[in-house]
Amino acid sequence: MNRKNLVILLGLAGFIVMADNWVVSPILPAIARSVGVPAAGAGVLIAAYMLPFGLFQLVFGPLADRFGKSRIIIGTLAAFSVATALLALGTTIPALASIRALTGLFAAATMPISLALIGDVVPMEKRQQAIGSFMGIAFLGQALSMGIGGAIAYFLDWRGVFVLYGAFAAVVTVVLWRGLRTAAEGETRNAKAPVLRPYLDLLRDGASLRTYLVILFEGVFLLGSFSYLGTVLAERFQLTFLAIGGVMTAFGVAAVIAGRTSAAVAARLGRTRTIAAGLLLAALADGLVVVGSSSLWVTGIGVFLLGFGFMTAHSTLLTVATEFARSARGAAMSLVTFAFMLGGAAGTQLGARIIGSSGSIAMYAIYGVGLALLGLVTLPALSAAARELTPAPETA
Repeated sequence: MNRKNLVILLGLAGFIVMADNWVVSPILPAIARSVGVPAAGAGVLIAAYMLPFGLFQLVFGPLADRFGKSRIIIGTLAAFSVATALLALGTTIPALASIRALTGLFAAATMPISLALIGDVVPMEKRQQAIGSFMGIAFLGQALSMGIGGAIAYFLDWRGVFVLYGAFAAVVTVVLWRGLRTAAEGETRNAKAPVLRPYLDLLRDGASLRTYLVILFEGVFLLGSFSYLGTVLAERFQLTFLAIGGVMTAFGVAAVIAGRTSAAVAARLGRTRTIAAGLLLAALADGLVVVGSSSLWVTGIGVFLLGFGFMTAHSTLLTVATEFARSARGAAMSLVTFAFMLGGAAGTQLGARIIGSSGSIAMYAIYGVGLALLGLVTLPALSAAARELTPAPETA
């Protein structure tokens, strides 16, 4: 397996994990009905997944540095496959919540450790393109998850969603297991890797701390914006789940395109300017969602630009972060994903409050301003990180 195929397969692992992350929301009413509880009572399934998913980001990083990234990816993805399929057998909310928590625990390793492995085996000059491709494929799963889950639940049953997701994850696991033996020969491993010290060192360093703070607020405003796109499309245009999934495909398609082009943009503009440009594009996307209340086309363009701006900024941030701690790359990338998901959780909750009190237009206006300000602050905040932590200086 060559590096290109490795990135694609890791992207497919990320695809199924990100799709699984979001698939419960559209089928929650069907799950609640089948086990005889109100839809609100079944909402615990979402929290049961997200809590271990966030916390275990920080656990798997040091484990990957100590025992090997490829081993952690294969082991956790295999366990994720089994846990996902087992959800189809749940008949009560406590049982489903317990299995869902295990799914979130094992899913936590895929994204950060895959990024760390890419950082190990892909040369710096090709790394951003590889990271962009990986993230684009993974977030295509997030963008398609509502449509995929809704379609499977409509034609089969909500249990069929988890059977098919588990089977897909199992196939990817087997192919990765066979290919990683040769493709991951360049991965770093330290049998005496510390657990907490890498995180403390990363947070003590000014350049890396500023980068993590940018990623945190990127999660607040960008993931917070993404979280309610389906709701906006349903309320404004009365679209079905299948139609919503079709429109939100634009986010994933844009992310894939930006993942392929962001490296060339960064080579031309420099990494900090590329990050700022991506955040400003995302701010423009939120603005289009605000003014497109009566036009599906304008809102759809906003969805596309949000995906493009997100991947342009995020793949560049990830590339910079791969150089923070070469001997503890698993920990460095786990902290990236933790900060991003923590910001996303906060942004989603804050967005719910804003929508409840002032409506979705107000939320997207506020988050658009937040993204614009973050883009402007990024230029002075990350210039030192880009100079100190990348092997080549930025070009004008």
